[in-house]
Amino acid sequence: MRCLKAALALAAFLLLASCSKAPQLYQREAYVFGTRVEVSVWGESADQAKRAMAAVLAEFDRLHRMLHAWQPSELTALNEAIARGERDIAVSPELTFILRDAAAIAARSDQLFNPAIGRLVGLWGFHSDEFKPVLPDAVALEAAVKAQPRLSDLAIGSDRVSSTNRAVQLDLGGYAKGYALDRAAALLRGQGVKNALINIGGNVMALGSKGGQPWRIGIQHPRAATPLATLELRDGEAVGTSGDYQRYFELEGRRYCHLLDPRSGQPAQGTQAVTVLVTPRAGAGALSDAASKPLFIAAAGDWRGLAQRLGVTHALRIDSDGVMHVTAAFHARLTMLASDMKVVSQP
Repeated sequence: MRCLKAALALAAFLLLASCSKAPQLYQREAYVFGTRVEVSVWGESADQAKRAMAAVLAEFDRLHRMLHAWQPSELTALNEAIARGERDIAVSPELTFILRDAAAIAARSDQLFNPAIGRLVGLWGFHSDEFKPVLPDAVALEAAVKAQPRLSDLAIGSDRVSSTNRAVQLDLGGYAKGYALDRAAALLRGQGVKNALINIGGNVMALGSKGGQPWRIGIQHPRAATPLATLELRDGEAVGTSGDYQRYFELEGRRYCHLLDPRSGQPAQGTQAVTVLVTPRAGAGALSDAASKPLFIAAAGDWRGLAQRLGVTHALRIDSDGVMHVTAAFHARLTMLASDMKVVSQP
């Protein structure tokens, strides 16, 4: 009997030991970039996962402080120097890299992605955590549009920036979260983490898988609390979404969102949401964040060609009537949940 009890105890111990070594999911959450962020790591030891996630969240905090568009940061210091007309402004090599990459995306987007219009964003009241239902001064708005600030106004060196246009005011809110995804992926891989999911307020990047199964995410319905669809992500893919349902205010029955058309200075109309998936490549996170903005702003007949010029083959656009226009490549990857959504698939 004693031998039987000892054998049973040993079996129970071995079972517990084997269970304790089973792959687990570890998660950390924080609030940064004005939104909720979540880092999930699968299949690593608890200590390794905790160290890696802590490093990612610390990096997010660093980037938030570096790139903040209206609180003191390296970016606001550069904006102030440009406004004073200074030349050869000293900046970090990292910021010059960011500006060059953003400028290249802006050029391919017909300047509809335009991080130089920070003055317009401020006039509309979106340089704040709370938005008041007030229209900007018409004269100031006209002047800001007429100045036509663009990233192409910048001369970017290795650690110096000059501007030919003092109206340039940089706001990287449409790029920073995607760049942070790329930095997070690099940090995780550098620490040996093979399987992870990084979510910055709906900007998402996947590494590896979750126990051999693809990471699955939901795509927000712009007019309902339930998801529009689900999507399985592959290693190195990034997803970015822009919608008129997060940063906006309403006045006299009209919705004014934070996605501004630099040609008119007005909030973009005609679109409820855009989601893009960027296949694995260098800078996939940054492109996924930036590319959704010009596709949101572009006219109904232009967004598909613009996506092609940006190198994006997986994209969907929900127009103001609630009709979803989606590329065939993306449509094939989606599991639709919204039964009331009219879907038009395009090449």
